[in-house]
Amino acid sequence: MSVMNARRSLPRSPLRRQFRHPRHHRIRAVAGTGVLALAALSLSACGEDSAAQDGKVNVVASFYPMEFLVEEIGGKHVSVTELTEPGVEPHDLELSPKQVGQLGEAELVVYLKGLQPAVDKAVEQSDVEHVAEATSFTTLEKHGTSEHGEEEHAHDEGEHDEHGHDEHEEGHDHGAGEEEGHEGHDHSVEGGKDPHVWLDPSRYAKVAEGVGKELAKADPDHEATYEKNTAALVKRLTALDTEFEDGLRDRKSDTFITTHAAFGYLADRYSLHEEGISGIDPESGSVSGAHMKQLHRIAKEDDVSTIFFESNASDRTAATLADDLGLKTAVLSPVESVKDPAEEDYFSVMKQNLQALRTALGAE
Repeated sequence: MSVMNARRSLPRSPLRRQFRHPRHHRIRAVAGTGVLALAALSLSACGEDSAAQDGKVNVVASFYPMEFLVEEIGGKHVSVTELTEPGVEPHDLELSPKQVGQLGEAELVVYLKGLQPAVDKAVEQSDVEHVAEATSFTTLEKHGTSEHGEEEHAHDEGEHDEHGHDEHEEGHDHGAGEEEGHEGHDHSVEGGKDPHVWLDPSRYAKVAEGVGKELAKADPDHEATYEKNTAALVKRLTALDTEFEDGLRDRKSDTFITTHAAFGYLADRYSLHEEGISGIDPESGSVSGAHMKQLHRIAKEDDVSTIFFESNASDRTAATLADDLGLKTAVLSPVESVKDPAEEDYFSVMKQNLQALRTALGAE
């Protein structure tokens, strides 16, 4: 037997098998530097990735809204890996060693700082040259963090017709307060600010422009294509913004109640009032009796017809409140993920949201 054949016949060591199957070894967001470094090292043999071989830019996107921008802007020139699988709640993402390795090998990483701590840590410990961090391209506001008081809620009928977009830059403090009974993880970013910027098409357009510029830096050979695609995407987002503005202009109520207070930017943009049952965190603990009583009052005073919940979360709390008040329930998606990217995308889901809001607010 030749030396080469002898080598081929040797059994693989358990350690080698371990590195060939990283999916069996999950790591949490709090994993130490040593574990992350080992994970990246174990996959370094795949450094000559297929994206580089076929001339495409190897991009890692943290979750769907970031992945969508890269796909729309990069088109056929990018190969995108999304760290959060379709239909999965992105807030509590855990990274596998394989994913940490993929991130470390990327030519461009696109993410939203503060939303997914595991991604933040992996980016900090990587040597990725090009990074597009969404919050650096727009401004963040606080939403859903303070009790909705009596004076704060007193607004005249038809007030939305007098409000321009500039009046809402500081945001409303509507939503579930930091009250007793609201436990669970804090899904706001640093300083308690709301990360859900993609739900305002105008802010999302700013993020798109930033991603387009960073992609051009990573792949200057196709800069003209990226600029063209970015402009086309911004144009579509501007049209969507106008569609929301026109579609919600003539309405009977300004207020909507939702289990996940993710829609603060959308509410600000179109002069609406969002009332969150469980704040920015979609998995908050039990809601206090005082807050439920407050929601009862607001629903009656503001002619609320519908309690919204998101499709990836339980509708139990929304159904309970709706039953108590004799109201309807409906889905309002935060577009943090889509179930099937082949059948729906950011624009189609946002248009479904618009129709749901039009129905709930009496704008039809």
